[in-house]
Amino acid sequence: MLGPNGAGKTTLLECLTGLRRPSAGSAEVLGHAPSAPELRRMMAVQPQEAALFPQLTVRETVTLWASFYGEHDDVDEVLERVGLLSEAYQRVKALSGGQARRLLLAVTVIGRPRFLVLDEPAAGLDPQAKKHLWDVIRKQREAGGTVLLTTHDMNEATELCDRVAVLVGGRIAACDTPARLVSALDSASTVTFTTPEGTDLGTLHALPGVTSVDIAPTAGGYRTVQLRTSDPDLTLRRVAADDQLAATDLDISRGGLEEVFRSLATDDSRPDEAARAEKEGNR
Repeated sequence: MLGPNGAGKTTLLECLTGLRRPSAGSAEVLGHAPSAPELRRMMAVQPQEAALFPQLTVRETVTLWASFYGEHDDVDEVLERVGLLSEAYQRVKALSGGQARRLLLAVTVIGRPRFLVLDEPAAGLDPQAKKHLWDVIRKQREAGGTVLLTTHDMNEATELCDRVAVLVGGRIAACDTPARLVSALDSASTVTFTTPEGTDLGTLHALPGVTSVDIAPTAGGYRTVQLRTSDPDLTLRRVAADDQLAATDLDISRGGLEEVFRSLATDDSRPDEAARAEKEGNR
């Protein structure tokens, strides 16, 4: 789930996990109401912030959480999975911020949850710790479980998620696979090249798929041209084959979830009710 700050991501997660009562509407998770005791045995939640016992060691902490479940994974195997096996006998109070977040992940997955909820789990993680997180999420999915996560990392959403929902102003503005969200955005790619000043660029607007042409002067008597296009491969071939353009430094920048997010998260794309509510609040 993607969304700008204040869009309601954490509030929605709290409603789905029974931590908050919705003011309207209803929700069902794995066939149960969010507050159902049956669901609590099948679900685990990692919030953005949580308190752990500072005097316990890492291994003692995960062992304690494992004792809450009838069936659970091996403690050391989970510590290795999240990259904390070498810190097993270190006290929680001595952990770095990133290590503490990995420990939160360990206590979240130790009970083999069917439904795993992660609220911005990668925040503050270094690249190696993020790799451990991604491995945990993939293993959860491979085992038949479901993962619902919020993130501001578009690469993370693209790499991990089967479906992405974009929440804007308290409403889901779009929900689909990452590839379909990107393909649904018109002119989601850019072809960039360099050409000498004085070159006739009048034919560029007529190229198939091109929706806009941006030209900027550069040093040394050249210009940089950016073509917004729905068919970047064809556009690149046409530009490269046109000897009159004398194009160099050709490059394709394909649209991605970041561009989809920016497009949907603008004020103009918000539902009328949400936009009006925000304006009233600002007054």
